[in-house]
Amino acid sequence: MAVSEDDDVTSNRAVRQMEDCIRELERQLGRETLEVEILKEALDKSRSKKRTWLAQSQPKGGSR
Repeated sequence: MAVSEDDDVTSNRAVRQMEDCIRELERQLGRETLEVEILKEALDKSRSKKRTWLAQSQPKGGSR
């Protein structure tokens, strides 16, 4: 079975479109990964501030 030139062009175009799609998905994944890391850091900071605030707000002797 011979591959016609039209099939070759169509095949090349499909490969380029898939490669473009892969690049875009990789960019999106990179952005989402970065966002997750930023949110994790913010959560860690807010948790440590909350612990500090709770420790400072508790009365001496440990009872409320």
